[in-house]
Amino acid sequence: MFTKEELMRKAIALSIENVKNGGGPFGAVIAKDGEILSTGTNRVTHNCDPTAHAEVMAIRNACEKLGTFDLSGYEIYTSCEPCPMCLGAIYWAHLDKIYYGNTKTDAKDIGFDDSFIYDEIDLKPADRKLSSQQLLSEEAMEAFRQWEVKEDKTEY
Repeated sequence: MFTKEELMRKAIALSIENVKNGGGPFGAVIAKDGEILSTGTNRVTHNCDPTAHAEVMAIRNACEKLGTFDLSGYEIYTSCEPCPMCLGAIYWAHLDKIYYGNTKTDAKDIGFDDSFIYDEIDLKPADRKLSSQQLLSEEAMEAFRQWEVKEDKTEY
């Protein structure tokens, strides 16, 4: 059984080891009652996957291990305050609490600046830098209509 500080030190150690192995400076641990369920490190460049952040990797590993998408009852320890994508993934996974080491400002200071994403989220789609256009909305609604009436759906 590990203390909160020991779990955070594990996330930090993973981030340091990942830098030594050519990855980004991020590590994460998912635990419950001081027991580690899974870990993750930033694998963006190694996996050629922009979504392979440490928190996402830890969530993927935890969900696969448990055979569920719901991590209620678990906490995540991450070496850095989560980016917008990771924060979203943490909410979707229903993790109970986030512990983090470095702040998003610390990350920005070494070139990992996510502030533009936070800024973009607050804008209307038409005002964002990344062009977007709604297309075939009525046709797309068919899946939503089917989902809404489906009796044996698994809600998440």
